[in-house]
Amino acid sequence: KMSMHLYEMSSKLIGDTVGKVHDNLTTVVLAASFITLSLGYISKLLLSQPCLKDAQKYPPYIPSSIPFLGHAISFGKSPIEFLENAYEKYGPVFSFTMVGNTFTYLLGSEATLLFNSRNEDLNAEDVYSRLTTPVFGKGVAYDVPNPIFLEQKKMLKTGLNIARFKEHVKIIEAETREYFQRWGDSGERNLFEALSELIILTASSCLHGREIRSLLDERVAQLYADLDGGFTHAAWLLPGWLPLPSFRKRDRAHQEIKNIFFKVIQKRRKSGENTDDILQTLIDATYKDGRPLSDNEIAGMLIGLLLAGQHTSSTTSWMGFFLARDQAVQERCYAEQKAVCGQDLPPLTFDQLKELSLLERCLKETLRLRPPIMTMMRMARSPQTAAGYTIPVGHQVCVSPTVNHRLYDAWEQRLEFQPDRYLHDNPAAGEKFAYIPFGAGRHRCIGENFAYVQIKTIWSTLLRMYQFDLADGYFPSINYTTMIHTPHNPVIRYKRRSE
Repeated sequence: KMSMHLYEMSSKLIGDTVGKVHDNLTTVVLAASFITLSLGYISKLLLSQPCLKDAQKYPPYIPSSIPFLGHAISFGKSPIEFLENAYEKYGPVFSFTMVGNTFTYLLGSEATLLFNSRNEDLNAEDVYSRLTTPVFGKGVAYDVPNPIFLEQKKMLKTGLNIARFKEHVKIIEAETREYFQRWGDSGERNLFEALSELIILTASSCLHGREIRSLLDERVAQLYADLDGGFTHAAWLLPGWLPLPSFRKRDRAHQEIKNIFFKVIQKRRKSGENTDDILQTLIDATYKDGRPLSDNEIAGMLIGLLLAGQHTSSTTSWMGFFLARDQAVQERCYAEQKAVCGQDLPPLTFDQLKELSLLERCLKETLRLRPPIMTMMRMARSPQTAAGYTIPVGHQVCVSPTVNHRLYDAWEQRLEFQPDRYLHDNPAAGEKFAYIPFGAGRHRCIGENFAYVQIKTIWSTLLRMYQFDLADGYFPSINYTTMIHTPHNPVIRYKRRSE
């Protein structure tokens, strides 16, 4: 009781201190230091309290000599290496501390627990709301009870159907050709920057509708980038009231984009026109109790839809670098375009896109080596059992697609880009959850099919336009500073193909 009283007093003191901090960098640094030292001391007090002995067996715990911060620095520098080393030393289930929180990772088949769990036991909102609510806004996604969120997902899913995908292929191909005209015939450019912008444009064209797409310019694109900057390790681990520049940018961008969407929603409502797009789907949608979505809910869902699609820009870029490094596979993909679509390469159709099996295998292999998200998380609200261990209430239970996709006991030549491995029925030796780029079970991403359509259409178009090569043989290293692992210094060399 004494330690909890100290904790509450210190939290209030820290909050009051940071609340008075403005733009003075020295003050920010001092306040951050004060927070770390204070919470480190309090954590030490809390952890030093005697534990009740019982017969339960807890996961192996990775010790750290750094109070409070724990393994935050080593994990932040190279999370994949950290997790792989822990897997080799401790096995598929282990725990460690970062910034006062305890994380338990489930690797390999032990991921079953997370994907088959009930939300009441392993809760998503307790973990993700601190990340998503400042970005999407209140009243949507993880800011609402899970049954409401499931209804919202179902509303969005009705707008992601094959009939619309057929139209999306035409839209994405046209946007891609128009965007890359600025690249000219040859040169070296930042591929990730270009594809990040293109994916905002194509996702908005396909998912938002013409009114919102027409408002997209460089300023709005920067607002999206500032919003996306809210998905960082800092936002995951640190209190939301800290006056970090990325938090301030995120909050300003959220309000500005919301205001843009409000005007479009209100204009569409007043016009009475019935356009076949997701905006109209959401305007017409109702919950099970008959209540329609508010403008605030629609705006938040539109933001979530776009940023979920935006996270595929990393995978789309990595695919380009894998193809640039493997010239033979790249030329096979180009030949496949002609074999499937015709020697004169007419405009793509959805049916042809489905037949581009080599391109799809390349995308699958890219998703294996560079999945859109590194870690999926839940909060344990009740004790859980995995591999014979009891995971206590309060642990953040995590699964890493990136690590599962390259476990040495599941994948042969695990670090190599080998699209043809998917010609076999069991490329991962039948291991459960060895391939989960979009999650699994009830937690599977609803945008998976759209992502395949978007990325395959973009790369079909780019392979028809250009031949790609690494710039001076450089293959990008991984930038671990964001929760989406982007390519570092992603410059690619290109040359227009002769007709």
